[in-house]
Amino acid sequence: MNRRNFLQLTAFAMAGAPAGKPLAGIFPIVQTPFTDGDKLDSKTLERELRFLDKTGVHGVVWPQLASEYFDLTMAERLEGMEVVASVGRGLKPAVVLGVQGADIGTALQYTKHAEKLKPDAIIALPPRDTNDNQKIFGYYKAIGENSSRPLFVQSIGDMTMDFVLEMARAIPTLRYVKDEAGQTLPRLSEYQSRGRDLLKGVFTGAHGKTLLDELARCSYGTMPASPFADLYVDVWDAWKAGRKPEAMDWFGKLMLLVTEVSADGTPSLKYLLELRGVFPNHRCRSDGSKSTFDAQAQKSLRETFEYLKPYLRAW
Repeated sequence: MNRRNFLQLTAFAMAGAPAGKPLAGIFPIVQTPFTDGDKLDSKTLERELRFLDKTGVHGVVWPQLASEYFDLTMAERLEGMEVVASVGRGLKPAVVLGVQGADIGTALQYTKHAEKLKPDAIIALPPRDTNDNQKIFGYYKAIGENSSRPLFVQSIGDMTMDFVLEMARAIPTLRYVKDEAGQTLPRLSEYQSRGRDLLKGVFTGAHGKTLLDELARCSYGTMPASPFADLYVDVWDAWKAGRKPEAMDWFGKLMLLVTEVSADGTPSLKYLLELRGVFPNHRCRSDGSKSTFDAQAQKSLRETFEYLKPYLRAW
């Protein structure tokens, strides 16, 4: 072990979960609000974090794919990271900051900024323009060497479990995975049998469409959308308390909304936050995604929302 690795291991051991907040449970991806003038809306971002705290979530994650990180400028991302870290410090949920970039240099700018902000963990998607494992390995290794925070790798595409575990052996801070590569359910079982000595936990995504099965396979948590996070918390709490029929009932309610937002994408997620009084609008920067969320889709979503409104607790 060289000096750098020794110092990295020491820093990680001292860091652990820096704020003492557990890294397990419902960790919604925070939506990015924009003003009517298409600027990052920091005040609404803060309001969204406080809203999520009221829903009872265990953590918050920003910015990731559902946060439209690819449409944010570097200045906006750095500003947003500061808002999420500073506000989150005074709330119950753990804070996970996204540090992915188009290349190692860009990712390291975000990583070093996150390190100063001291979140509970960081997360990174792989670079968008490469499937080269050697380049991806170097990218995550560089991130790990420049941060003492626990690192989530988000596995996507054809990232194999062998590759993820290989990285975990070489990167002391890489101890969590958000798995969205291939068939997640059997991979959860395999991670449980093969990765338990390397990984602290495996999270899932994809709106939690198979959440109950994921929990049965020892999922450590999930990173769903934020607008109806309280329903995910209800499923989680009931399952963890051994009340499986109740968990199934909550899951059925949850799926009513999941089905609709899966069809209508990011604008529908923001529209729900608008209906809940968190966002002033449902503006997105990706014009291609807006066209599918027409008047009928909005009407259908409003009707489903009104039906489920009595079961939502954060206002």
